[in-house]
Order: sequence, then C-alpha cells, then structure tokens
Amino acid sequence: MSNQPIAGAGRPLMPTPRTVGADRGLAWWTEAWRLFTPAAGVWLLIIILLIVLNIVLTVIPLAGHVIGQLLFPMFAGGLMLGCRAIDRGEPLTVGHLFAGFSTRTGPLFLVGLIYTALAVAIALVVFGLLLVFFGGAIVSQLWHLQDLQDPWALAGMFGSLLLAICIGLLVFLLLYLPLVMAVWFAPALVVLRGIEPFDAMRLSFNGCLRNFVPFLVYSLIGVLLAIVATIPLMLGWLVLGPVTIASLYTSYCDIYEDQLPAPRAVAPT
Repeated sequence: MSNQPIAGAGRPLMPTPRTVGADRGLAWWTEAWRLFTPAAGVWLLIIILLIVLNIVLTVIPLAGHVIGQLLFPMFAGGLMLGCRAIDRGEPLTVGHLFAGFSTRTGPLFLVGLIYTALAVAIALVVFGLLLVFFGGAIVSQLWHLQDLQDPWALAGMFGSLLLAICIGLLVFLLLYLPLVMAVWFAPALVVLRGIEPFDAMRLSFNGCLRNFVPFLVYSLIGVLLAIVATIPLMLGWLVLGPVTIASLYTSYCDIYEDQLPAPRAVAPT
C-alpha cells in the first residue's frame, strides 16, 4: 500500500480514480486484516469507544442522530490517519480516533454538513412522494378502518400500506446510494490528500462508479461477514468493525494512490 505523504500547503494534485479488477473486492478485506492484526488491542478500544459514543448519541432524540452524521467524517478522517500510521509501520493509538478534530477539521465538518443536508433532503423528497401518491388512499382506508369487517378488505388495506413502505424504501435507496458513494472516500481524500470537500465528494463518487464490480464483490463478502459476526451475540463486530474501517483505507489506496498525476493537455503552438 501507498506511503504517499499527506498533502501540504498549496493546491493538491487531483488524483484520477483508477479502475481495478473484481478480485480486488476480496483483496480489500484481506489487506484490511493485515492492518488490524498488528494493533488488535488498540482497535478493540477504538471500536468500544465508538459504540459508547453511539449509545450516548441515541439517548438524544433525533438531534443525536444528526450530530452523529455531522461528526462521522471527523471520526473517519482520524481513523484514516491511523490506518496510514500502521501502513507506515508506526503505532496506532486511541488518539487517532479524535485526530480529525485537529486535522482538516473544517473540511471534514463540511463533508458531514453536506452529507446530513442531502440525507435530510432525500428523506423529505421520499416522504413527499409517498404522501402525494399514497397519502390520500391510506388516510381514507385508516379513517374507515372500523367499517372494514371483511378480512379481505383488511388484508387489502395492510397490503397497500406494505406496498407504500416498500416503494418508499426502494426510492430512498436509489437516491441515497449516490450520496453514500460521494461520501465513502471523502474523509480519506480530505485528510490524506488535502482535497477540498466538494472535490473530495466528486472524486469519491467517480471512484465508486468506476469500480462498481469490485465494490459489488466487496459488498457481498461484507454481508456474509456481517452475518457471521452477528451470530455470536454480535461479538464478532468487535473484530469486523475495525476490519471494515481498515478496508475503507485499503480500497482508497488501491483506487487513488501510487499513481502519477494525469498529464495536462498541451496547447497547440
């Protein structure tokens, strides 16, 4: 993996996302495991801290979820610095979890702000569409619920509710997936390459789009690992959590680093 230094002052070079083979979807997991094993104990402390922070935020109704989304890029950025440290043979520390609060804090927070605003906008759009296309019918059926003595009529009403929910989830996922693609590599690009938030999100989206097949392989393996990690009282997530974080770094290196800047076009003379 790359040992490219963190971007310094001045405008950073914009990397061109490379397209990799489908087999790299598996390699990202195996390379992430090699980043986990040298510092397994520290990774365990980090994942426990993240769980505790998540529990604390869930206590705050609604606002806690929003705060978590805003802070996510800063935690992710700090952990990308931690992965870079392991990659260079340096120690991982618990302090890396909070490194994003002192390194490129403004750009990382802006990524979180953009992500949160777009996620809320998507949820409102989906809710509005469901209200327009299904709201009147569902409200009418619920209003006359006490008059529906026929079990087939009741089944039809609940079928309509289930259809609306399924369509809403499908539309939400179709709109939300591009947002996930745009934010997937953004923290790494911000802290490791010094790229500004909007450019980082654009590059992240392009990198994910160019590597749809390896990401499909990566996701299928991730689902299988998640099932295995969940079976023993979810204890497997104490390992799978850090490995997943490290796999974000390994996939970032594979797609964006160890490459020369794209050649510039030369104006005709």
